[in-house]
Order: sequence, then structure tokens, then C-alpha cells
Amino acid sequence: MQVSIKSEKDLEMLRKSGKILAKVLGEIRRAVKSGVSTAHLNEIAGELISKENAVPAFKDYQGFPANICASVNEEVIHGIPGDRKLMEGDIVSLDVGINYEGYFSDAALTLPVGSINPRIKKLIEVTKKALFLGIKEARIQNHLSDISYSIQNYVEKNGFSVIREFVGHGIGFSLHEEPQIPNFGRPHQGPILRSGMVLAIEPMVNMGTWEVEISRNGWTAVSKDGLPSAHFEHTVAVTENGPEILTEYYG
Repeated sequence: MQVSIKSEKDLEMLRKSGKILAKVLGEIRRAVKSGVSTAHLNEIAGELISKENAVPAFKDYQGFPANICASVNEEVIHGIPGDRKLMEGDIVSLDVGINYEGYFSDAALTLPVGSINPRIKKLIEVTKKALFLGIKEARIQNHLSDISYSIQNYVEKNGFSVIREFVGHGIGFSLHEEPQIPNFGRPHQGPILRSGMVLAIEPMVNMGTWEVEISRNGWTAVSKDGLPSAHFEHTVAVTENGPEILTEYYG
């Protein structure tokens, strides 16, 4: 496994890419409300990304047809935006990636639409917390699986389950690089983390079973039991001073 190490110049460019992505995701986030279609969110994203002189990293990636992924309720990831309108009580996971002058960043978050069920609210909170616990382990001399273990341990302690079929990944010079970053596993396994590694850490958490199915569109993964799913992601650099979040869209 060859994990690319980014130079300080590369990291500066990735900071710019991440800052643009955070701005775009923040704008899309404000548009989420009852009655808004996921196609409209996709359109907003395309306009904002273009305005920042960047390119949507997902569009046409292996044939994906949209600027962003918008996954609603039981949709785990890779939801294709369309005519579906968000309704009170829904949750929607927005996953956005950009290419800015050859430097890629990737981030995601799950948002409520109006008032939601308290158990679903906890699902979102636990997934978000799991992301930051994973990021905390992205330190020099830790093993890659220390990230994985911290996420799984926290999620399962709270009665939810982590997806096995999809994982986080390295990022920077392309959208998906080595290493793959599962959200489950034993600690102290896999590559030792080094300064200059850049990782897209992304817990995907189901309310019920961890098993998923792929929809007829060939892209969208949904929970096998039809229960809701949440997804949070940041692009993170491993540095001498600890993990640095490059896509900081909230505190």
C-alpha cells in the first residue's frame, strides 16, 4: 500500500480547497428546509462550486450523474439528487467533494428537516461525535485502525451500527487514494500514520442493522431494514501538531 505524503505546499493548496468546500457546504446547508427538492440543492452546489473556480469532484466520477450526493432517511450514501422534496421529519445527508486546481477535498454532514424523532436526533449526534473521536486519533505514530476502532466503539456503545461495505479513504491528489479507512476494526493495526498524510474520515452509521442494499439506480446504498442512516465526514491532515481539519464547516 502506497500512501502519498503531501508537502507543505500541497497542504497549503488543500487548505484552500477545504476552505472553499466548507463555504459551499455551509451555503447548501442553509437551503435545507421542508419543500426543497434535492435537485435544487444540487443546482445550488454546482453554481457555488463554479463561482469559486473549482470543479465538482463527484460529477461524472465513475459515471455519477450529479454535483453532490443527497441521501434522505434510509439512504446511507450516494443518493442521487432529483425531484424528491424534503419533508418535515426527514433527515438528509449532504456529501460534497471538489477539485480546486488539482487538489481534492471531501466533506459530509447530516441535517434534520424541521423537528425530528428524538432517536433519530441521537443518531445524528452520535455519528457527528464519532467523526471527531476518529479525527482525534489521526496522529503521528498512531495506527490507521486506531481511527476505525474509536469510531466503532463509540457508535456501538450508543446502540447504533457502523457500515462495513463503505469506508473512508485517503485524498488530496485525487478523490480516492490509499489508504482505505474502515469505521470498524481492532486498534493498533495497519499503517502507522505519518505527517503529510491526508485522510477523508467518514463514519456512516445506521440506526438498525449495518447491512445495506444498492438501489435500482445502481448507486444509492440504503439500509437493509429501512431504518435511518447518518453520515459525517471531514478531510483531515496528519501534522506534527496533531490532526488538522481542512474542511471545518462547524465548530
